[in-house]
Amino acid sequence: MLFAIHYLEKNTSVLSQCLQRIPQVNEDLKIKGRKGKVVDVIQIEDNKYHVHVVLEKINKKQPLLVDDKKKKR
Repeated sequence: MLFAIHYLEKNTSVLSQCLQRIPQVNEDLKIKGRKGKVVDVIQIEDNKYHVHVVLEKINKKQPLLVDDKKKKR
């Protein structure tokens, strides 16, 4: 039997999948290349589940300093 699993982070839909297994609370997972952890699993209907996750923060890299020697004249 397949279950419709909707992954949510702060009430924002991150991913929807059809799976044969329902994720468990405190289970580690990876969504779109980001590590996360299942916080809560709520059954909406017979085969629909909302899974609340906490994903790690995205670190935006700072741009490298521009070399001033190559300025236009």
